[in-house]
Amino acid sequence: MRISVSSDMDEPVARSLVAELCSRGHEVRTHGALRPGDDPRWAACSEAAAREVAAGTSDQAIVCCWTGTGASIAANKVPGVRAALCTDAYTADGARRWNDANVLALSLRLTSEPLLKEILDAWFAAQASEDADDRENVAHVGRLDLGG
Repeated sequence: MRISVSSDMDEPVARSLVAELCSRGHEVRTHGALRPGDDPRWAACSEAAAREVAAGTSDQAIVCCWTGTGASIAANKVPGVRAALCTDAYTADGARRWNDANVLALSLRLTSEPLLKEILDAWFAAQASEDADDRENVAHVGRLDLGG
């Protein structure tokens, strides 16, 4: 899977995230502080990663900033992106299952390495729900991207 990763800071958890994704066999494209010469501001690097998902050049993205909030806000401004700020595995599972989230937002402050692995396990194991109500909610969010 192709995954875009952004971080506004070159923190140990961000480096661990890239290493963990690579060890799981994913192709990783980095943005922000993880890529020398790139714009490290959370709004810019989160947007860059999210745009790759919206364009289909990445399957998913993981965006990081100190709290994860700014990264998730910036990513969600890109039409076609459904970013979810996840601080635990249960939330990551639900975001993928019920919201068909395609961008995971993480807090560099709150996410330890063991927790990171739990969140990634849940994120990658979950599949989008086929329940009609869940699909309609995701479709409704898609219509919001179109101004409706």
